[in-house]
Amino acid sequence: MTNDNNNKSKKVSAQDVKSSSGNKAKDYGKYFDFSNAKVTETEDGKKVMKISGRSILISDQPDYAKGKRRGKEDVQVHYDFNIPEDMKDIGAGKSFLIRTYGCQMNSHDTENMAGMLLELGFSETDDTNKADIIILNTCAIRENAENKVFGEIGNLKPLKRERPELILAVCGCMSQEEGVVNRIMQKHQHIDLIFGTHNIHRLPHLLKDAIFGKEMVVEVWSKEGDIVENMPRKRQGNTQAWVNIMYGCDKFCTYCIVPYTRGKERSRLPEDIIAEVRELARLGYKEVTLLGQNVNAYGKDLEDNEYGLGDLMDELRKIDIPRIRFTTSHPRDFDDHLIEVLAKGGNLVEHIHLPVQHGNTEILKLMARKYSREQYLELAGKIKKAIPNASFTTDLIVGFPNETDEQFEDTLSLVREIEFDSAYTYIYSPREGTPAAKMVDNVPMKVKKERLARLNALINETSAKKNLDFQDKIVEVLVEGVSKKNSEILSGRTRTNRLVNFKAPESVIGEIVYVKVTDAKTWSLDGEIVELAEVKE
Repeated sequence: MTNDNNNKSKKVSAQDVKSSSGNKAKDYGKYFDFSNAKVTETEDGKKVMKISGRSILISDQPDYAKGKRRGKEDVQVHYDFNIPEDMKDIGAGKSFLIRTYGCQMNSHDTENMAGMLLELGFSETDDTNKADIIILNTCAIRENAENKVFGEIGNLKPLKRERPELILAVCGCMSQEEGVVNRIMQKHQHIDLIFGTHNIHRLPHLLKDAIFGKEMVVEVWSKEGDIVENMPRKRQGNTQAWVNIMYGCDKFCTYCIVPYTRGKERSRLPEDIIAEVRELARLGYKEVTLLGQNVNAYGKDLEDNEYGLGDLMDELRKIDIPRIRFTTSHPRDFDDHLIEVLAKGGNLVEHIHLPVQHGNTEILKLMARKYSREQYLELAGKIKKAIPNASFTTDLIVGFPNETDEQFEDTLSLVREIEFDSAYTYIYSPREGTPAAKMVDNVPMKVKKERLARLNALINETSAKKNLDFQDKIVEVLVEGVSKKNSEILSGRTRTNRLVNFKAPESVIGEIVYVKVTDAKTWSLDGEIVELAEVKE
């Protein structure tokens, strides 16, 4: 499985318009023209579309109108996942490759898909030319990811011509977008299978249709799926593990596509999460990251809505596993009880990723973030008072519609006031189907890039300053592996998520060690190993 974390996405427009940079925008209108397609219906109600010589079996396809509805239907929890008997050996002697774009949630989904494929008898490969199934697990949140995926889809076309039996699949958040699915059906008919984020558990059945049928198979649910427990999983390592605690997001920030691609908030039951973390501790994992699109809204949809993330963390901290962290938070749902529990420390690490997105209240209002600059500062102050040694990281967007120079300066002043340890920074790009996409994208690209450069320079300055505090100090490091830049160097992270590089035998990979910092750099720390930490077994 490969991972690509550079993600940006482009607004799909049926109009031939000018972009904010003055360049001619792409015209996607032709990808919505199915006037020449012939559509028939199967006995079980599925549509078969014939277009440009290719048949497309459509079980379900994305519909923004359906996706925007937030019904009160009860979410069911299923524990009866199983691989169909007639599919169990279908992969014998064959291999698969999953290329993953985007966030940790996509990586988590990839682990589940890999687990299913292994149970189907497939083996895993990194070689595109040897794979019998190639799955692109996509991200829709930013522009670069969509461009990269369509580039990769184009690159795979010659391979499909050479090996017609190769199965090519596209899944993930991009598949939940109407425009993307229509574009693939129109222009990229060498793709065999398209499925979304809500029906990953259906992969064995969908592969069966794709392998034995002649049609492209499209099954993308607009309505959120139920919670499916007990899916097989091939974790990407044996030291750190992701544990999903909830799905979806109900915040509907005006720039964000996630509520449409991931659906409404659905929380896993506490007992299922606790059992999974206990099993990871038994297997010797050293760190668990709890995942959710809005992780601190956990529990609000459960019958006992008095049980939240603070309660869950309070129970998890009693499990004998060295480190527990979570991502991603929304300031609106970061309550006092959670702060109180995190302040207890222990295996609850003191790293808070708290996306602010902007430093100006008026822009925050346009973004529908539902908090002001002052409220964010008040929350940050509470956390710092309760956890004085906590590290703060965040997400920031520049060039949102109508952002003035003065409003951008408010973002810079917020960064100076909070002194973030690091930040993920982005240029705003409109996403089809979001309210912000209807706003005039009136900040020129040149100005956006200049503002991003100024913001990054300030983030670099504050990061270097914060790292200097660790010069000549001893830090606790979970050793993750060999450095990507130097095979003689190992790397790992502190409890506050700082990257540390040092020389040591590879036998300590997966262990917690103490390292003395000898050189504090802008984005990382260099050091020398002191000793192994005593970790209870």
